[in-house]
Amino acid sequence: MSTVVDLRGRHLLTLDDYTAAEIVHLIDLAAELKAARRDGREVPRLEGREIAFVFEQDAPHARCALEVAARDQGAHVTLLGPGGARLGRDESVKDTARVLGRLYDAIEYRGFAEAIADELARWAGVPVYNGLTGEWHPAQVLADFLTLREHVRKPWSEIALCYLGDARFTIADTYVAGAGKLAMDIRIAAPESLWPSPAVLDRARAHAAQGGGTVLITEDVEEAVAGCDALIADAWVAPGELPEVWAERIALLRPYQVNADVMALTGNPDVKFLHGLPASHNTDTARGQEILDAHGVEALEVTEEVFESPASVVFDAAENRMHAIKAVLVATLGA
Repeated sequence: MSTVVDLRGRHLLTLDDYTAAEIVHLIDLAAELKAARRDGREVPRLEGREIAFVFEQDAPHARCALEVAARDQGAHVTLLGPGGARLGRDESVKDTARVLGRLYDAIEYRGFAEAIADELARWAGVPVYNGLTGEWHPAQVLADFLTLREHVRKPWSEIALCYLGDARFTIADTYVAGAGKLAMDIRIAAPESLWPSPAVLDRARAHAAQGGGTVLITEDVEEAVAGCDALIADAWVAPGELPEVWAERIALLRPYQVNADVMALTGNPDVKFLHGLPASHNTDTARGQEILDAHGVEALEVTEEVFESPASVVFDAAENRMHAIKAVLVATLGA
């Protein structure tokens, strides 16, 4: 007998707040909506809905994904960018939340502090979605899980994943939370100084233990990637970090670069590679050229060889951001 999942009116702040059944429901709904769009049979369920997208950092991929998802479903999006939001500067977050909650049916927030997303959710009176903060990125990981559903033909509890790189924030934290809920085998390969917080790891291990999953964290790349179905990477240096951070971070993380040798260490010829983008994988950008000139390296978290290989499903995941957020909108706002 199937479980009825009702997410109407719910926030999406972190996957830690959702059950395994609820996470799987969102992934399955995203797959259903993706197929309907592809086949020309999508039914708008959000006509007349108004959604505010408040972002305190530039986010072209996230903005485009939300706009297309909302338009497909008949909803309208208002964008409040870094110059327009001014949360906590000219007006308190509490007051802004109460104004937006009177005007909009839902709010997506993308910024720096999880506390702001939490404050919006506390006072808006409408669903609030975390489009990315320094602590969590549920929309991206839902999109990645949809991508795994498409490319790794195994039950969730039989999938093994490894995140390599700086694991202190956002993507790594959300992966261990979500994968723990789905009882996956999730590994983190990182220098000990860049591991997730003990609180995040403890919660993930508790969730994993309930379903039979495992959480491994290690400095040993070979141990971490063995038998994996997918390897995940993210930026080594966040936007806005000072130049002096680069040399130290690159020296610390070069052993955790996803390259052909690391892919081979999995022992899995079908292993996939995921990245939330943008990725530092060549010198085709101004930033890439600056890295080469200053540090003598052509790629950071992933090499061009892996990024452009058949194993790379990064652009499937980029598209799936739109299907994932659409599933969240439909599940929380639909009739």
